[in-house]
Amino acid sequence: MKFQNLESRLVPLPQRNIDTDQIIPARFLKTISKEGLGKNLFCDWRYDAAGDPKRDFILNQPVAQGAQVLLAGDNFGCGSSREHAPWALLQFGFRAVISTSFADIFKGNSLKNGLLPVMVPADVHAELFSAVARDPNVTVKIDLPNQTLMTPNGRKVEFPVDSFAKHCLLEGVDDLGYTLQYEAEIAAFEAARVGSVNTLA
Repeated sequence: MKFQNLESRLVPLPQRNIDTDQIIPARFLKTISKEGLGKNLFCDWRYDAAGDPKRDFILNQPVAQGAQVLLAGDNFGCGSSREHAPWALLQFGFRAVISTSFADIFKGNSLKNGLLPVMVPADVHAELFSAVARDPNVTVKIDLPNQTLMTPNGRKVEFPVDSFAKHCLLEGVDDLGYTLQYEAEIAAFEAARVGSVNTLA
């Protein structure tokens, strides 16, 4: 899915050091399918022992429905490597996560799967949490081609993105999809190489 520039409400989750086992607990990692993982996102925080939604958890509140941007605490996605973490976030409906920092493996897995990690300075991070606390319906605008985030008060903030990952996000392809875009050129190169080897033989 191509990453389109988006405007969205924020889902605030201010806890620091949220690890991948909290994002999607290990018991849900048996599947190799992405389908259905959204309902298990933050499962141990989201549901009680009987499996009923906890009313005070942000993902169970009306403001979270339809929101595409998670506003997370510092050092988001730390812990073990699991691709299921960005899968679950995407399946819930998030297209971007904003934080001051991300674990490297989580960031890489996110970019490869179409989830945009937006890293912002601490003051911008604090400003966003304050804005959503005052009004849960405030929105941010994310402009991926220009790598900018527009805060609710109109402040434009640049964020870093690896150039190859950015290209893949805008085109809606993963690493394999990118390679397949050059299938004809690769086939022509291989045919020429084989022909050259046969000539030498």
